[in-house]
Amino acid sequence: MLILLPGGKNYMTEAILSQELNQTLIYIRNLGNCPPSYLNDPSRKDFFEVVWLKNEYPLHALPEGGEPVKGHWIYLLPPYRVHQLNKAGKKGVLLSFKRELLDEDAKEFILDVFKIFNIQGEYSCLGVSKELSDQLCKVYDLLEEEYQKNEHSILIIQALLKAFLLNIIRIKEHEFTSQDINQKRVYEFMLLLEENYLHTRDIEFYADKIGISSKRLNQVLKEKLQKTGMQLIHDRVILQAKRQIIHSENTIKEIAYLLEFNDPPYFTRFFKQHTGQTPDEFKKQVQVHIASKANTLV
Repeated sequence: MLILLPGGKNYMTEAILSQELNQTLIYIRNLGNCPPSYLNDPSRKDFFEVVWLKNEYPLHALPEGGEPVKGHWIYLLPPYRVHQLNKAGKKGVLLSFKRELLDEDAKEFILDVFKIFNIQGEYSCLGVSKELSDQLCKVYDLLEEEYQKNEHSILIIQALLKAFLLNIIRIKEHEFTSQDINQKRVYEFMLLLEENYLHTRDIEFYADKIGISSKRLNQVLKEKLQKTGMQLIHDRVILQAKRQIIHSENTIKEIAYLLEFNDPPYFTRFFKQHTGQTPDEFKKQVQVHIASKANTLV
């Protein structure tokens, strides 16, 4: 049974935290007192994460020549993402939640959430004005207040979380996506992809499940997500490969087999074709990045 992690606990051992993260739907902390054990816990892979920095320098590397400035930054990290927050202690908040807490009947809303979290990629980042940050605080404060109650209501938390995310959607998109049948097809494809990408990488399988031709599915995906079905399937495989390379102790060969590549050299070629680097080159680059920029997203 899934529960809400009690808001009153400020400290817990790694074992207790890991056990409760497996059971909870939502986790809220100030970054200043977020336990390091959370940041390293493998259970984080199941959560959408909102990292909201307030009057802080950004965590990501700016384009060449860009000077970092203090401000309000909202990072949206999807489940199973490669990136992680390397170091707590910043001014701001962390809001983590599982998909089960979302209103699954509101398919257009779910698709909007997938889009703002860049569900097929690494993460997305918003630079937010102080005015917009203050507006967002009004909803967030109500959410945190309910979360901290010993007898909190999951229905109230669900409603407040939806209001909070809708505000972020409005900030990022400026307008909501139009509600049409193709939005629902994209939503169905995304769910099917998450469940089947390891075993089935044939676009015809997904089109058949949705009840349209593979040509039509590709047209819909291209229109809504600017990528074909096969590109999205490959992106999801690469995302999982990167995550395994960074966060597991598995060898490249073992990762290849876990991703159901029977020929490890083919996996290496596949990875390089889509990233421009071999898996070993990517791993070394990440290690250098982590060592030199401990406070950034990696």
